[in-house]
Amino acid sequence: MTPAPVTGPTLALTGVTGALGGRVSALLGERGVAARLLARDPARVAPVEGGIPVRFTGYADRDSCLAALHGIETLLMVSGSESADRLDQHRAFVDAAAEAGVRHVVYTSFVGASPTCTFTLGRDHFATEEHLRASGMTTTFLRDNFYLDVLPLFAGEEGVLRGPAGEGRVAAVAREDVARVAAAVLADPDAHAGASYDLTGPEAITLAEAAVVIGRAQGREVRFEDETVAEAYASRRAWDAPQWQYDAWVSTYTAIAAGELEQVTDHVERLTGRPPLDLAAVLAAAE
Repeated sequence: MTPAPVTGPTLALTGVTGALGGRVSALLGERGVAARLLARDPARVAPVEGGIPVRFTGYADRDSCLAALHGIETLLMVSGSESADRLDQHRAFVDAAAEAGVRHVVYTSFVGASPTCTFTLGRDHFATEEHLRASGMTTTFLRDNFYLDVLPLFAGEEGVLRGPAGEGRVAAVAREDVARVAAAVLADPDAHAGASYDLTGPEAITLAEAAVVIGRAQGREVRFEDETVAEAYASRRAWDAPQWQYDAWVSTYTAIAAGELEQVTDHVERLTGRPPLDLAAVLAAAE
């Protein structure tokens, strides 16, 4: 049975049960901006001022998307979870949004997105951007660098950041800063129509430098081990995963080595009014 069309606020957010979308939802609530909060399980949506949880069953379910997006003018499309068919899901959701009459889509993309970028998942982001452009809807692209919040996780329990990054630098960005940018854009979307923003931290660091900062914050020794590409694939095969996932894991590091993620921009400060957080600040906030 086709779900009944939803009514309410004309702003909708996806990804609201995740770290990024949930934070955007909270920031918009603090600003008094009402929004529909789309989720597979509305009971998991954190309550925020002006937030209306709406059930939808995912990007690939056309009928569910059409109902949830009925009357929506502006949509935050948080990129879907990594999967073999993520691009197909993205395209289906974009098509449903256009059919529902959505006017403006703000999409969380990747700073290195291109059809040939080294980071394999960045190619999916580029293809999603292209599909959005072709849809006729107005777009704003938030092209995030890798998250500073994730770098400590790469070290694991053994305290080793391991991968073929060499002496390459990465201008990784705090998830908090991406959320603040998204909230600022969604509060006044017309001011950002057609824009693309490269969201980075305040500096570009090597993984060896990151290891020192992480170790200092955690009170333990953390080091960077520069693997060859072959060694990187071999070490990651300790986990049972499909080939596309191995390629994504390894190309995270080779993209850094290639220098594709080292550019630092002022977009976070320009859009939020405050300098972006560095790795030490992210680690301190997590304590």
